[in-house]
Amino acid sequence: MLYSIIVYINDIDEQTASKILKFADVQKFIIVYSHPRSDIETFQSDLHKLVEWSKDWQMLFNTDKCKVLHFDFNNPHIDYTMDGVKLQLVKEN
Repeated sequence: MLYSIIVYINDIDEQTASKILKFADVQKFIIVYSHPRSDIETFQSDLHKLVEWSKDWQMLFNTDKCKVLHFDFNNPHIDYTMDGVKLQLVKEN
């Protein structure tokens, strides 16, 4: 017996303010800080929305594989969480 599974993720970014780059099973969420305090809150809120989306569709994120990569010298290096798990900071992708 042959089964097909179709995974539709094109709507994953409909509720987020952050830019999401999608390719196969990899998604990259990007934020450029123009107003640091509100942008940080927006990005964390977007991460929460993504977790809720993943629970609704029963496609949970593996938070052990989710990482944060900070660019620029003026970046505030904020700790972000997904589903209560602090995301690991990395220096290179």
